[in-house]
Amino acid sequence: MTLTTTLIAIAVGFTLSIVLGFLIIPILRRMKFGQSIREEGPKTHQKKAGTPTMGGLIFTLSIIISTLALSYIFEVLTTQTIVLLLVLIGFGVIGFLDDFIIVVKKKNDGLSSLQKLIGQILVAVAAFFLLKLGSFDTTVALPFTDFKVELGIFYVAFLIFWLVGFSNAVNLTDGLDGLVAGTSSIAFAAFGVLAISNDTLAQLDIAMFAFVVSGAMLGFLIFNLKPAHVFMGDTGSLALGGAMAMVSVLMKQELLLFIIGIVYVVETASVILQVISFKLTGKRIFKMSPIHHHFELSGWSEWKIVIVFWGVAFIAAIIPVLLEVM
Repeated sequence: MTLTTTLIAIAVGFTLSIVLGFLIIPILRRMKFGQSIREEGPKTHQKKAGTPTMGGLIFTLSIIISTLALSYIFEVLTTQTIVLLLVLIGFGVIGFLDDFIIVVKKKNDGLSSLQKLIGQILVAVAAFFLLKLGSFDTTVALPFTDFKVELGIFYVAFLIFWLVGFSNAVNLTDGLDGLVAGTSSIAFAAFGVLAISNDTLAQLDIAMFAFVVSGAMLGFLIFNLKPAHVFMGDTGSLALGGAMAMVSVLMKQELLLFIIGIVYVVETASVILQVISFKLTGKRIFKMSPIHHHFELSGWSEWKIVIVFWGVAFIAAIIPVLLEVM
């Protein structure tokens, strides 16, 4: 995959996201698909109520169209590409149903946690069996080493945990304008670079997808920067998290996602620690979780938090890339 092909993938995803943004956002406004803000959240967020949500439709459609078209043109349309799109669409549909119910009811009460979980498990299992039609490697490797663990049939349990865990981690992180759009663009770009460094068809199809997603998220960011004109909603965050986890799986770099996706890991850990601390001691570690809300209540501006988290995401992403190049 040449530099020109890489830039084309990013540019097509970017451009199509912008075009779809100008088409879809007015439709969301006319249909009054506005965001409901939870009352227990930071008071400064109440002014965001009514901002169009379900904006994940913009970049998921861009990713689907761009990936299919470019993968066909450059002859890298493989089973892995189909699996990536299956996960993106499957998790996106779950998020869409959740968002749709919420905007119709005009309150934060969409699909139940159990309903979401069942849907996510079904998508993960479908992806696993589609991969097993070929010669899918069921090992998990320790990053930067040759050490591998063979999971065999138990890999399906790992895959479910991985996809569900990271889709929900990205969902938890999606609380500030531009936060997830920026960090996910960085993460997918990093995986794209790692994929093209392994110059085989088995990696080039993944690279094409990753760079398309990175470009699509940059395009969406134009509408999602503070003050956001649209939110991605669960439609976008669940789809992104699931697709990101699937990319790491197909590249056999599963655990590397702990580094490249460090922002999502920390955000999720802050929620878990907050819950455990409150249940055991009755005290909270953070002023509010996820941790980006803690910084908000500590006096940081929303823009400052987003920039710092982008910086952390970039540093975390560049480390494995540099190690691979060196």
